[in-house]
Amino acid sequence: MNFEPSDRAKELRERVRVFMDEQIYPNEREIEAALDAEVDRETPFPQILVEIRAKAKAEGLWNLALPDEVDGPGLSNLDYGWVSEEIGRCTIPAAYAFNVQPPDSGNMEILVEHARGAQRERWVTPLLEGEIRTCFAMTEPDTAGSDPTGLACRAELDGEEWVINGRKWWTTNALGAQMAIVMAVTDPDAAPHKRATMLLVPTDTPGFKMVRPLSNMGHVDGPGHWELEFEDCRVPAEASTLNERGSGFKVAQDRLGPGRIHHCMRLIGVAERALEMMCERANSREMFGSKLAEKQLVQDLIATSRAEIDQARLLTLHAAWKLDEVGNREARKELSITKLVVPTMGLNVVDRAIQVFGGAGVSEDTPLSWMYRYNRMLRIGDGADEVHKQVIARMELSAAAARLEEAQ
Repeated sequence: MNFEPSDRAKELRERVRVFMDEQIYPNEREIEAALDAEVDRETPFPQILVEIRAKAKAEGLWNLALPDEVDGPGLSNLDYGWVSEEIGRCTIPAAYAFNVQPPDSGNMEILVEHARGAQRERWVTPLLEGEIRTCFAMTEPDTAGSDPTGLACRAELDGEEWVINGRKWWTTNALGAQMAIVMAVTDPDAAPHKRATMLLVPTDTPGFKMVRPLSNMGHVDGPGHWELEFEDCRVPAEASTLNERGSGFKVAQDRLGPGRIHHCMRLIGVAERALEMMCERANSREMFGSKLAEKQLVQDLIATSRAEIDQARLLTLHAAWKLDEVGNREARKELSITKLVVPTMGLNVVDRAIQVFGGAGVSEDTPLSWMYRYNRMLRIGDGADEVHKQVIARMELSAAAARLEEAQ
């Protein structure tokens, strides 16, 4: 079991670090403001990002999340973990710069694997080239998001067309997306895991309605998180069906496994940056006649944060290694443990940094408040903490029952 990055990953990580020093950090706030101000239904990327993305693409820092060498650099999940940690330090601007922004990065993976023929030409090629964005519509306002077998959005076959009716929400980056991957119930009487199908729906299709942007801890601008409505939305069955009819749940699992760990990889970078900021503040700020760094309570915050980050990184790398070795299903417990632990760790470290910064920490003068607000949703998205606890507990209980039965 070796968690060391390959030479290829080390080289890419260093190139990503240099690119971020030159292109991302100096423009971080301008990029975030431009995303809020310029993105609309016809504009997937603001101009500053168009220019930065072109530079990243020219330098070969592109589609880094794709594990094949045709469409991406061919990194293993373990290697991508080391690279993604660097990207996570400036999560949104950097992810966009390298064309690994969620949900596109996850959508790319399942489209590369499951799209066929004209679907690949229409959607996969422009997505990989960075010409378009997409969104992923699975969660619904009236059904439990943690149980996708209970979806209510329906797609009924009418001749050679699917007719979609229903509502979705928390559809990330829907504004400016040219296509939505929609999970809809196509076979309501089938077994729970066979009821749904993934459908590729152009966002300019009649009946595709963007209802409202949802406020994420007060932020509603930019590509956002949207509530959508489908009202007699018709799409050609052959062109829109991803994989086979009834395979939606399987395709979703193909997407969510790597997607969960990618979030955690980036969160390690978030926590590392927050810890660095905490230490810099402690070394430079004086209170009651001495530096904050000399206060035992502040030292405790720093030491605890370092220990938690290192523990979380090992969990993440282990899950990535297991994913590489045996795939999604066999690594399910490790993925759930990582998704349970890392978001809470990241939020705790950012919160400590905010405390050390005092009033400046909750202002917009530092990235800390934004880092907390944006990442808080990750204790809910891609499986709430409680769902992952349930998965872990069931697997542990099942293993214990098997040992008892074997011993008798």
